[in-house]
Amino acid sequence: MREMTFVEAAREALAEEMARNPAIFVVGEGIGARGGSFNTTLGLYDLYGPERLRDTPISERGFTALCTGAAAAGGRPVVDFMFIDFLADGFGDLFNQTSKLQWMSGGRLKMPILLRGCIGVAKSNGAHHSGNYYPFFMHIPGFRVAIPASPRDAKGLMKTALRSNDPVLFLEHKDVLMLRGPVPEEEYLIPFGEASVAREGKDVTVVAIAAMVPKTLKASEELAKEGVSVEVIDPRTVAPLDIDTILASVHKTGRLLIVDEDFAPCGVGAEIAAQVMARGFDDLDAPVQRLNGAFAPAATSAVFDNMVPQVPDITKAVRDLLAE
Repeated sequence: MREMTFVEAAREALAEEMARNPAIFVVGEGIGARGGSFNTTLGLYDLYGPERLRDTPISERGFTALCTGAAAAGGRPVVDFMFIDFLADGFGDLFNQTSKLQWMSGGRLKMPILLRGCIGVAKSNGAHHSGNYYPFFMHIPGFRVAIPASPRDAKGLMKTALRSNDPVLFLEHKDVLMLRGPVPEEEYLIPFGEASVAREGKDVTVVAIAAMVPKTLKASEELAKEGVSVEVIDPRTVAPLDIDTILASVHKTGRLLIVDEDFAPCGVGAEIAAQVMARGFDDLDAPVQRLNGAFAPAATSAVFDNMVPQVPDITKAVRDLLAE
């Protein structure tokens, strides 16, 4: 199987779907001839031109609202907002219009809009370019939230998102953009709400989100040298959330750790823990544990290891959980 980077795989999915469906167009800052700040649309301007790749001013609320209207009218807009922090400028429209129009119209209006951009703390990015915030959108009825962690999943989930009639938040962590991995050449889609068992194990279940997946896999390799068998679950989408796969793993291992870079309060880990406690309490041999990033805005610094869970933090958290 060929290998591609995460960005290449997602871009190939977008190119293929634009060729398949002329209603798809992309709106955002720098997504035209420049190809996007993260090369998300590199080369597509030459294929589809300014009618389908619309460069915009710095006006997130404006083009988010515009694309909500375009989706309701039958278009299939892709809003490339670069950083999820910037999407906050259009949150009022997203909350009151994008997520609700299908419900308020009794299903007569569809909302096939894809909102994509980067998440995660990175070197010297500062507080305005380092957010995660996906729990906000998990809380809103109507949104689908995809957070792929591998090139294969990036392409498969992107294609599913571009064929959905619901608003989809497609989030790409900066740390996995250049990650290389196998991507099938044949056509494939990955359904929303189906988690991936990234590594099988029998001693402890670790649910990892986004860039925490490759870090957890690395930690699992180190723990295997100590005789510890870790099962790693990548939810791939958090709305819908595949709790059944997580429960099946906990039934086998008896222990659960959730590793998520985002803030702990009211986060993905809290939701998973609550559901596992409600439906899988008898399977647990120890309390559910969470490992999260620092509850503070990201510093504008080249050094940020203490703000984000690292491999040693994950290995320690697993050892501590096994000692319970």
